[in-house]
Amino acid sequence: MPVKIKSAEFIKSSFERGHWPELGLPEIAFLGRSNVGKSSLLNSLLLRKGLARTSSTPGRTQSINFFLVNDSIVFADLPGYGYAKVPKTMRANWGRMAEEYLAGRAELVLAVHLIDARHPPTKLDLDLHEWLVYNGKPFITTATKSDKLSANKLNKSLNEAGRMLAGGKVIAYSSETGKGRENLWSVINEAVENF
Repeated sequence: MPVKIKSAEFIKSSFERGHWPELGLPEIAFLGRSNVGKSSLLNSLLLRKGLARTSSTPGRTQSINFFLVNDSIVFADLPGYGYAKVPKTMRANWGRMAEEYLAGRAELVLAVHLIDARHPPTKLDLDLHEWLVYNGKPFITTATKSDKLSANKLNKSLNEAGRMLAGGKVIAYSSETGKGRENLWSVINEAVENF
């Protein structure tokens, strides 16, 4: 059954733990490398154009952006990782901020790990996957931009990603067509019910 989005609003951007919102609601974290299409996926998932701001400059998001959905779930959009054209210190800060959030956030019920369907998972994708598995964090891997591949190539890509990122399910998603939206929402709802 499709999720009805009654409301979706930006709450705040946080650069440090002390600024995380304290709403006591289940949280879903969205993470992936820069330019994987995180903002587009969020907007598509919430049926809102421009709620999560997309940028033509990868690595633009440097904070964790929090959104309140249907007054009952919080979406946390984490900074993209792996963009080479930002200073090393900035990259290190993002890594610390993301790890602190993922490791220490009691409200976190699911991490949505975005990878690009058109390419095999990168070293950083593998590192993040390994960290999520090692730390026992519930996650789903979502292959974005799946509309850019033929059905045959997409199946190959999903199989390869599933092999490289063992221990989790990989679902295809297209922000353009909405394909995969119901699948992802059903995983999110299941995680929220267990909160």
